[in-house]
Amino acid sequence: MLEATNGEQRPHEYHSLVGEHYLTRRLPSDASVTVTAAAPLEPAPADPPRPGPPATDVTELLLAALRDLAETGHAAAQTELGERYEHARGVEEDYGVAVLWFRRAAEQDHGPGQAALGFLYGSGLGVEQDDAEGLRWTRRAAEQGNARAQNNLGVIYGTGRGVREDHEEAVRWYRRAAEQGHAGGQNSLGFAYQRGRGVREDHEEAVRWYRRAAEQGHAGGQNSLGFAYQRGRGVREDHAEAVRWYRRAANPGDEYAQNNLGWMYEHGRGVRRDRVEAVRWYRLAAEQGNERAQENLDRFR
Repeated sequence: MLEATNGEQRPHEYHSLVGEHYLTRRLPSDASVTVTAAAPLEPAPADPPRPGPPATDVTELLLAALRDLAETGHAAAQTELGERYEHARGVEEDYGVAVLWFRRAAEQDHGPGQAALGFLYGSGLGVEQDDAEGLRWTRRAAEQGNARAQNNLGVIYGTGRGVREDHEEAVRWYRRAAEQGHAGGQNSLGFAYQRGRGVREDHEEAVRWYRRAAEQGHAGGQNSLGFAYQRGRGVREDHAEAVRWYRRAANPGDEYAQNNLGWMYEHGRGVRRDRVEAVRWYRLAAEQGNERAQENLDRFR
């Protein structure tokens, strides 16, 4: 019988240079004015309707301002614009355009731009996949203290992408990111302690780092913390607590947590046994390509 597992998840982060909230001010709705007249007056004819101001697309205004700033050479604006194209935030997704803006920022030695460019080279998104180039840009960002790049450089060493596999070096970079409060780095460091890769296996230390990531809303950390509670590794076994963390990761769409939550419903661990709910969560994970969830779903047919 297949059991729940915790899965590794590539981290990502978002920046925000231009805010997307604005304020309006109105008079109080209950304001009133009292007028005393000496004699009744004929009501004045109603004013003809006046055309309202033209509709303003705030998103378009913000994008135009951001683009203008990026064109002046502002590196943070260039990175922000690249991320909007990468994640389809206010524009159509276009990795190729994202690469162009990230490169302009990266060539100014802007750490977040370098980290983003390295990530796209390593992933082969918008540019031909190139581990060496991904490593080069990621290292440049990591060495100037960018936490995202530090975690990603750890992943590169941990998987041997363009370098000799070196788990101790991976842990060194995970720790640098984690100690800056980067949730992805905290999750990665927890996984290293759980598996004993580059450090001595220590489930309590793994839980400590998973919890720090989970409390920041990192789905991988939430799923891994749930797994620790399910198995009683580094914490007292507590299936209800496992379900709570799986659910927090599963609701936003984490496929590993969805599969694990399905398993808990199928077997009645921490929740009342419910085959319908089990199938629902397995299906959600399987639709994202999770093979174990598909295998679990197939058993119900």
